[in-house]
Amino acid sequence: MDAALKDTIVSSCMSILRTRVLTKHYLTGERSLKLDWSKRYAICMGVARGLAYLHEESRLRIVHRDVKASNILLDSDLIPKISDFGLAKLYDDKKTHISTRVAGTFGYLAPEYAMRGHLTEKADIFAFGVVALEVVSGRPNSDPSLEKEMIYLLEWAWHLHENNRAIELIDNRLSEFNEEEVRRLIGVALLCTQTSPTLRPSMSRVVAMLSGDIEVSSVTSRPRYIPDWTFDDISSIICEDVSSRTDYYNSSASTSMPIDAEESHIIAKPILHQIIGG
Repeated sequence: MDAALKDTIVSSCMSILRTRVLTKHYLTGERSLKLDWSKRYAICMGVARGLAYLHEESRLRIVHRDVKASNILLDSDLIPKISDFGLAKLYDDKKTHISTRVAGTFGYLAPEYAMRGHLTEKADIFAFGVVALEVVSGRPNSDPSLEKEMIYLLEWAWHLHENNRAIELIDNRLSEFNEEEVRRLIGVALLCTQTSPTLRPSMSRVVAMLSGDIEVSSVTSRPRYIPDWTFDDISSIICEDVSSRTDYYNSSASTSMPIDAEESHIIAKPILHQIIGG
């Protein structure tokens, strides 16, 4: 192997080893290093720019398919890196969508993809919206220990928005924050999680809104949020042959798993274990 190439590979591997997972180390749990607001906002901006590159600037247009906080790595300078492209699909923007078996993580799946297998870059945009809400609130996208109306973060965020209480979503561990930026990020997150994929902004537009270059558009369409399905629900709706397989995690104990084991190399774990790092 060429020495220069070997050095590059070693350097890249060491860089990855020095990164930390956003959820496990920085947002929740006893080991969290409480991020101040400016760092949280910068992380969301970095993830948005990364997705904009994948969707619109890369020679090969890529849909990640598993955007979630536990797939966001932070380096020593807290610069975010989007990781785990095991489920990624190349996307031809001449087509309206890709029809594919569903794979991903509950709580981040766009409705049109989860229910019909219709995949576009707008599925990543939906997932980004959920991640942004997690960063704002400092909590996972589902938490059964909370009151019923608060269990699902996305539903709770929409409830607060519709009652002009969106600012209450902010992580109560933050003693200082920029209220204008908080409202802007929540507004963008809600735009990204609208029911119709055509109403969700492109990631380049998300970057422009977060940068303050353009105004945050009005939110018009609350999503039909997909809560904690049972395993039987999934097998009947998405994969008729799934009952014949044996390598699935039981969703009665998990709200996070790849739905199609053949397409995914990810070992499913309960969402709270991913978030807290258990």
